[in-house]
Amino acid sequence: MTDFAATKALFHLPEGMIYLDGNSLGPLPKTTAARVAQCVTDEWGEKLITGWNKAGWMAQPTALGDRVGRLIGAEPGHVVLGDTLSIKVYQALAAAVDLMPDRRVILTDSGNFPSDIYMAEGLIKSLDRGFELRVVAPEDVAANLTDEVAVLMLTQVDYRTGRLHDMAALTAAAHGVGAVIVWDLAHTAGALPVDVAGCQADFAVGCTYKYLNAGPGAPAFIYVAPRHVAGCQPALSGWLGHEAPFAFDLDYRPGPAIERMRVGTPPVLQMAALDAAMVIWDQVNMQALRAASIALSERFIKGVEATCPMLTLASPRDPAQRGSQVSFHFENGYAAMQACIARDVVGDFRAPDIMRFGITPLFIDAADIDRAVAVIAEVMDGRLWDTPAYMQKAAVT
Repeated sequence: MTDFAATKALFHLPEGMIYLDGNSLGPLPKTTAARVAQCVTDEWGEKLITGWNKAGWMAQPTALGDRVGRLIGAEPGHVVLGDTLSIKVYQALAAAVDLMPDRRVILTDSGNFPSDIYMAEGLIKSLDRGFELRVVAPEDVAANLTDEVAVLMLTQVDYRTGRLHDMAALTAAAHGVGAVIVWDLAHTAGALPVDVAGCQADFAVGCTYKYLNAGPGAPAFIYVAPRHVAGCQPALSGWLGHEAPFAFDLDYRPGPAIERMRVGTPPVLQMAALDAAMVIWDQVNMQALRAASIALSERFIKGVEATCPMLTLASPRDPAQRGSQVSFHFENGYAAMQACIARDVVGDFRAPDIMRFGITPLFIDAADIDRAVAVIAEVMDGRLWDTPAYMQKAAVT
């Protein structure tokens, strides 16, 4: 089992703050600054270009990929890190449609993260091969799986409400009509147990700056199932995905296995930050994490509903159908969230009316939940949000 009181002590949390936004940007592990400083001074500073070999920089994307892979149930050697999540979405989707040359429909749902949909639209335009993007309601995905569908592309946990898709059931349904599936695990990895191998997922992507605590701008990851990786054709045929990058051939030949999904130079300093965070995650039992997340979420929902009748639960009530976040509808949700933040209870807002709170047991406990509920109740009961200062929207909400 995991001692969450011990993991909480491993994070820097500003004095007095209840941080319920780890589902958007995870807090700083206390060892990260020293680990990054060591990378800057000892590795970059002293080793300079020899750091690629002597400090193991070139191996980081796959070595760290295996550590992230454990959290999502991936087979060793089938996750690689680098680039951004949007790039990894593009790579996975392009490879997936390439596996289905006789089909032209990409199916997704309206709960998907908009950036994933944008990347699908961009890919369709660039391919110019008559692909169609179909966007349906989340509850209608299974009913729209037909033999026209080449790829089903879904985000497992809805970024607004926390609604959780059944990965095993929908993967089986997609395979049942001969389609390939791409899962976005941005709000899943580090939030709940995942078994991409056991579910027979084809592709999965995700980020490391949310629940995994690797910091702003941290690298994304991509998973390719063993049965696909040898025939997977990278749409972004970058230098480091080449079979022999330092042969400097003028023709591209994809690298072996998951290496072919590398694109550009790995972000060495960000990977040092991720390495520090993974030292914590290497100790975490995901089943214990899930149990703690559900207990804290249920406590939060019960407390808010008992004290704030003007807030309406937007997340599924059944914890088995929810990720590790709780969302509430409120007409003036942005202003109310700003009032909470001003009182050191930090969540975030998602349009049009969602107040969103991440439940992250690595550094949030029952006492934090109770204090957060008390502050939210104070804000709502006293209409403390109803001031012009809190209604002025910032660039990032």
